[in-house]
Amino acid sequence: MQFHGKAHTVGAHVDTDAIIPAQYLVSTEPEVLGEHCMAGLDPDWVKNVQSGDLVVAGPNFGCGSSREHAPLALLGAGIPVVIAHSFARIFYRNGFNMGLILLEVGDEVNSIQEGDELQVDLDQGTILDVSSSREIRFSPLPEFMKDLLEKGGLVNYVRKRLQKTES
Repeated sequence: MQFHGKAHTVGAHVDTDAIIPAQYLVSTEPEVLGEHCMAGLDPDWVKNVQSGDLVVAGPNFGCGSSREHAPLALLGAGIPVVIAHSFARIFYRNGFNMGLILLEVGDEVNSIQEGDELQVDLDQGTILDVSSSREIRFSPLPEFMKDLLEKGGLVNYVRKRLQKTES
């Protein structure tokens, strides 16, 4: 799996209420939630995002309350991948369960600047910052996680497995 997009940097300890504020939790449709993605940081943030762009974050991204709406909002805004120093554990699990790719790269994240052009290769475990020609390596995802993501998250993964056993 490969991804290519522009980096949108956010700070440290970005909580789920910043990703999708509570007043927008009136839907579970990713496209509706995506219209308000990152509104807790900047109400106009999503206007600068194009489908395929990537979020780059500091430590503890996704902290705060456990809400599946946060990864759905990112997906609905067209963000397929978040690269961060680290993630809050419940957000990490919710992200993969919803089909959002989360890559933890530690201090390497500090080399990525707002607007940098990034190429992510999940199979090779690399992020190429095309803007600076710098490569960041990460541990490739286990096959199970890649399979989960390719099927669009946990619900779709289970649905497809059940369909196989019924036929």
